Amino acid sequence: MIHPDTACLMQTYARLPVAFVRGRGMQLQDEAGIDYLDAISGVAVTGLGHAHPEVTAAIAGQAAELLHTSNLFRIPWQEELGRRLCALSGMTRAFFCNSGAEANEAALKLARLHAAAMRVAAPQVVVMEGAFHGRTLATLAATGNPAVQRGFEPLMPGFLRVPYDDIDAVRGLADEQPGIVAVLLEPVQGEGGVHPASPGYLRALRALADRHGWLLMIDEVQTGMGRTGTWFGHQHAGVAPDVITLAKGLGNGVAIGACLARGPAAALFSPGHHASTFGGNPLACRVGCTVIDVMARDRLPERAAMLGARLLAGLRGALAGHPRVVAIRGIGLMAGIELDRPCGDLVGRALLEERLLITVTRANTIRLLPPLIAGTAEIDEVVTRLTRLLATLD
Repeated sequence: MIHPDTACLMQTYARLPVAFVRGRGMQLQDEAGIDYLDAISGVAVTGLGHAHPEVTAAIAGQAAELLHTSNLFRIPWQEELGRRLCALSGMTRAFFCNSGAEANEAALKLARLHAAAMRVAAPQVVVMEGAFHGRTLATLAATGNPAVQRGFEPLMPGFLRVPYDDIDAVRGLADEQPGIVAVLLEPVQGEGGVHPASPGYLRALRALADRHGWLLMIDEVQTGMGRTGTWFGHQHAGVAPDVITLAKGLGNGVAIGACLARGPAAALFSPGHHASTFGGNPLACRVGCTVIDVMARDRLPERAAMLGARLLAGLRGALAGHPRVVAIRGIGLMAGIELDRPCGDLVGRALLEERLLITVTRANTIRLLPPLIAGTAEIDEVVTRLTRLLATLD
């Protein structure tokens, strides 16, 4: 049933009957003054928690000075954020946009320009089963989920799909498909059920890309900015991609996306190739710089590793022997509890019965994405509430 207050909105979400009006840290409060524990961080966005005072100050300060000019002119905060992200990632140039899907669109355009430079007339990008890269037409085609693609056919061509974390499948394509110009993947498939790639797989992909002249493009939209226990998820494998895409946690709720590149990929764009009216505006980039400042000062990637280990250990201990639990996976503050049946109804039940925000991916996997500033007691409380909820399953 559609809530009367949302009748004027396109029905792109099955919204739950709760509206939040304020937050602080890991806590949210609804219109009735009821408190909730946010274990999803706006789906990996508010890594610094809600209403972080330094982010608030940056927004207010910049709003009082300048919000927008245009990318036709220099934007000092954009240049500063580009320098900081390149220093953290080992990349050399940045393009700023407004979302993860836009960042991945930029990466796919780089792949096409790379193909043109290589004189490949019918380029192909290798993508993964179970992947999620966005909902624009190109990123939807790159996504490995038929349920979200349904109704939008014909999908954009130019993608070759293989099983995730299966290097032999990619090697097989390399021998059969001369038109491959890039590989695009997530270091952890978040929407795909919280599946981390093995470090050896990422290292083998780097070697294949080097051998064949492909771009290795890593989608860090959900895994970047400390979420997995390092600044970027691919750093666990010690590899250097050619292209990295970011969004979500970079702005802590302020819309921003970034496409970073190094080597020949960093020089592919020239004026007229790509653009964004709002991308890299002073407000978003000042906030991005503030997020990096706080994360570096408070050692939040390391904190995410510590809290994530506590979360996984707590879940595995509390749910050991649960008849419905198939697997518990995760890295850093990304955790997935796979059940033996569809469990989408648990999102509403967790909200209304346990005052806990969770998500469900791939129909049967509960996903947890707590903020990087969570306290140990809050992590333990997530385990307690989720365990209590799952105890009610038949």
